[in-house]
Amino acid sequence: MAGRVNHGVLLGCTLLCAAALLCSGGTIRVAKGASSSPIGTAGVPVASDARLAGDAKQTRFVLDLDRTIQFRAFALADPYRVVVDIPEVSFRLPAGVGAAGRGLIKAFRYGLVMPGGSRIVFDLTGPARIANSYVLDAANGQPPRLVLEFEEVDRTTFVQSLAPESRPELKPAIADAAASVASVAAPVEAAAPAKPIAGADSRPVIVIDAGHGGLDNGTQASGESEKNLVLGFALALRDRIEKNGKYRVVMTRTDDTFIPLDDRVKIARNQSASLFVSIHADALPRGEGDAQGATIYTLSDKASDAEAERLAEAENRADAIGGVNLTEEPTDVADILIDLAQRETRTFSNRFARLLMSEMKNTVRMHKHPLKSAGFRVLKAPDIPSVLVELGYVSNKGDLEHLVSDSWRSRTVGSMAQAIDVFLAKRVARAGATN
Repeated sequence: MAGRVNHGVLLGCTLLCAAALLCSGGTIRVAKGASSSPIGTAGVPVASDARLAGDAKQTRFVLDLDRTIQFRAFALADPYRVVVDIPEVSFRLPAGVGAAGRGLIKAFRYGLVMPGGSRIVFDLTGPARIANSYVLDAANGQPPRLVLEFEEVDRTTFVQSLAPESRPELKPAIADAAASVASVAAPVEAAAPAKPIAGADSRPVIVIDAGHGGLDNGTQASGESEKNLVLGFALALRDRIEKNGKYRVVMTRTDDTFIPLDDRVKIARNQSASLFVSIHADALPRGEGDAQGATIYTLSDKASDAEAERLAEAENRADAIGGVNLTEEPTDVADILIDLAQRETRTFSNRFARLLMSEMKNTVRMHKHPLKSAGFRVLKAPDIPSVLVELGYVSNKGDLEHLVSDSWRSRTVGSMAQAIDVFLAKRVARAGATN
């Protein structure tokens, strides 16, 4: 097979510990004479197609590209996943690619995971590793192709291949290797804004969190993705709030980028935010009837009902979808939830939720039970009043028509901005009276 370069990029301890494999094995070399494809957005590489082949013992993934890139691969457990980090790529893949799996790969997702960096996450049917990776040079009208060959392994072998953050004993051994690919796979957490300089801007800070993003599409229906709908709404809400000049608005994301759940909370805490508002759009699983209207959620140890529990579980899976290691959960969450500061914060969160419902019900169709609660990870800042707003159901025809309507968005943004202003004005006045 002409142009085949076997790099032996093992997704075992070898991959994680050997800098030579991570560096030389992670480079796609495109042969001279390779066909030239259109350049992607801002000159980034273009991926034009992706496909799977093979069976439950060995499965091959092929990605068509237009130029040389570097990559880094690592494994994550529970659920079984393999993550491939690459520089930012313009994915121009056919609709639906990755939704159906084959062999060892249940499905795969792709998208921007940080400024300048993209990610492909493979959901596995069981423990597996990348046994080989190589490139096929452009030939016979075919573009350069990145090829990853997965092979079935046992649980013990897979555990040995886990990402270094899951295995502390490997961290010293891979320090040099990690540094060599830092420009390709920099931690997402680094994107979190730093704390504002004291005295630079004393206005209360509102953090608006557009849910999902990047390779996490959220719910989808009729060609519309939740991540795009809620980003457009969040940006409009930011613009409306900033018009009066009374508050400073910080966004967790302003483009199609994946942000881990804990990093969204860290952004709010780093900014000493006065309010955190997470924007989403729900969907009922197929065959489970219909629902409509906006719902406002606050944090609670126990979900208010089965639907709230289902939604919280779905939203809390965002990190797994994005290829984030879930083995290092915060150890202080239980303590935070019973802390007096958290109790006070919950009181303010519930107060804002009721105020928000009062304003929204005049302009927006609300769910029959508009105020609910559940254990959303993104609402767990111990010192920041936080709510999660489901604007409607993309699975409901009427709600979806509203979600894509500019006039509906303008009315809804107006009612939310009014509620935020009333809530923060009272808190600022209360704070001033105690000083």
